[in-house]
Amino acid sequence: MSSNERRIDTRVNVRVPLRFRALNIVNSTEQTAESENISQRGLYFETAIPLKVGMPLEVSLRMPQELSGKSSADVRCVARVVHIRPNLQAGGKSGIGLHIERYEAKVSAGERWTS
Repeated sequence: MSSNERRIDTRVNVRVPLRFRALNIVNSTEQTAESENISQRGLYFETAIPLKVGMPLEVSLRMPQELSGKSSADVRCVARVVHIRPNLQAGGKSGIGLHIERYEAKVSAGERWTS
């Protein structure tokens, strides 16, 4: 493992649709993206939305069975941007690495969530 490699959890290369919004911006609108890989404590996706390291995000997605150990589950996470791989092309997407600080599983068809 290189000195730059800090991942503890195994990442699963899986594309899962997700929604995210910045928690520190008033009236932040929800955006959509698709994961490139996910672990129990992090995820990576690309977006053209400008984000900054340290920004807190709320992320909603369906956690794949490969990580949950059970059937796929809808989850809502609070995560923080820890890495940005900039795309220098105009209108290009940057790669965003998130550390999941906490997540809640959706338990019913309604908007009831548990921690």
